[in-house]
Amino acid sequence: MTPSTTLSDLIGIEHSKLGFFQELQHTIEELQAANEESESQRREIAAILDGITDVMMVLSENLRIISVNHVFRKLFKGVEPEGKYCYELFRNSVDACPECPAFRSLSTNKVCKELAFFRIDGRKHQFEMIASPLKSTGSSENRVLIFKRDVTMEKEYQAKYYQAEKMATVGTLATGVAHEVNNPLMAISGYAEGIQRRLDKLPEDVPTDLKEEFAEYTDTILKECNRCQEIVKSLLNFGHPANSVFGIVNVNGVVKETLNILGYHLKRSRKLTLDIDLSEDLPLIYADEPRLKQVMLNLMTNATDALQGKEGTISVRTRMISSGAIVFEVEDSGSGISPAIQDRLFDPFFTTKPVGKGIGIGLSTCYNIVKEHNGEIDVLSETGKGSLFRVTLPIQQD
Repeated sequence: MTPSTTLSDLIGIEHSKLGFFQELQHTIEELQAANEESESQRREIAAILDGITDVMMVLSENLRIISVNHVFRKLFKGVEPEGKYCYELFRNSVDACPECPAFRSLSTNKVCKELAFFRIDGRKHQFEMIASPLKSTGSSENRVLIFKRDVTMEKEYQAKYYQAEKMATVGTLATGVAHEVNNPLMAISGYAEGIQRRLDKLPEDVPTDLKEEFAEYTDTILKECNRCQEIVKSLLNFGHPANSVFGIVNVNGVVKETLNILGYHLKRSRKLTLDIDLSEDLPLIYADEPRLKQVMLNLMTNATDALQGKEGTISVRTRMISSGAIVFEVEDSGSGISPAIQDRLFDPFFTTKPVGKGIGIGLSTCYNIVKEHNGEIDVLSETGKGSLFRVTLPIQQD
């Protein structure tokens, strides 16, 4: 027979229920407070991430994209990056980038940094990449955090600054050289003209062939003096960026004057063959003549250096194309450019030449000058078969 429930039993049961509900309510309040704190931290982290202006990605060990920030989505609009390989988006390639710091970061467990060029929306961008390993104890797969900062404009301004410094120095030297060279040139040409005026006053017993030889010699002296004066004048034009303004320019004239300046540099190698093919019906263009001469000067010196003193040919061509633009090309039969470094050619601080070698202004500056003319500069090269640099300039500037 079941014992009857007493009043004290009922009071005990209700008291136990009350204690349970009070404990449950306290637990709920603690959870709500923890949730509010977690949400506050989430919003704070989200605000920090939104304040980062660099492209940010979390990658797996095999470089698949796990997550990205809002800057990435602005750069690649309408693209769902999760699950894709990062080099598919940045390089449109099926292979990982050779300079990618992610692998080094994962293998060394250190923060690694690298510079690289990527072509996005038809324009070449330079990014500074920082890779930081994300070692996870609860997962068998490690991850890496990548920051990519677009330093294209910064590098362009740095290149312009260094170029301005270089040209200011060249201008100062050119002015001094012009002064020191012009004075003896004037004396030499003056004495040569004086000799010519006295040839007719020589005694009649002086042999005629001797007079003719003296006339020929003095003519040669005067021609060479005039040529030196033109070279000095051209050097001054190169060295004074203050005179650099847009105006009507004859591209063939730019090519010819540059070749005149490089006369010795080109002729010092008897094995070099110069092939000039300039279209005679080129229209005039609106451009910055001194700066175009700088581009031509650099392309020519690079082509000469590519031959390395060996037998070879440098071809210089100009022509008009159907799109309403003028093209000038410099092609050499030298050693060519490795595919591994072709993407870095226009890096302001990249060079394949030893210290102290080369007299050019740098391909990065050439790139910037051509871009300021709304033009394009391209390179076609194959290792062991030479290189071709093509500059395309519109006739009318926007």
